[in-house]
Amino acid sequence: MSRPKLIEDVTEAFRCLPGVGPKSAQRMLLYLLERDPDGGRRLATLLLEAIEKIRRCESCHNLTDARQCHICEDKGRDASLLCVVETPADVIAIERSGSYRGYYFVLMGTLSPIEGRGPEEIGVDKLIERCSKEVSEVILAVSSTVEGEATAYYVSESLKSFPVSISRLAQGIPLGGELEFVDGGTLSHAIQGRKSLLGE
Repeated sequence: MSRPKLIEDVTEAFRCLPGVGPKSAQRMLLYLLERDPDGGRRLATLLLEAIEKIRRCESCHNLTDARQCHICEDKGRDASLLCVVETPADVIAIERSGSYRGYYFVLMGTLSPIEGRGPEEIGVDKLIERCSKEVSEVILAVSSTVEGEATAYYVSESLKSFPVSISRLAQGIPLGGELEFVDGGTLSHAIQGRKSLLGE
């Protein structure tokens, strides 16, 4: 069954979103066309505005519509703590937890020679510059993938000469998780990163 080319094109455009296949893309487009054209217009306007105005924060590389993001602007945070993450989504997740009051540095990815991402592309030079100021602890909150591990190692090696302590987020068994359902890699991390209950 043939459809208007414009519908085909917009459906295909929706597929640039992660996890959106042809059926989901078609469903979203038809919903906006049939039931919520005003919502579609608002979505198109705001998306275009965001693409034109959102940029990287000058200090941490998080996404913002100003020179600095709202976190870097917050002078009430602990300037001695710097949490290094891969993406702006990681910042949102950590902020949602309410357990961290330091600042961030967003790498915008991990080292990946295959994809053409080296130290310059992820901003390691800017991270080093940032650590030469008030920072006393760098928390590496990158994924435990091969690329994440390589990135963590490279960053920690790059900061060796600075008077900063370097830590990684604890990794292991999730709260409420049962051992029989935890994969071997996660169990291995949990065993290697175990802590004393006596606080020694």
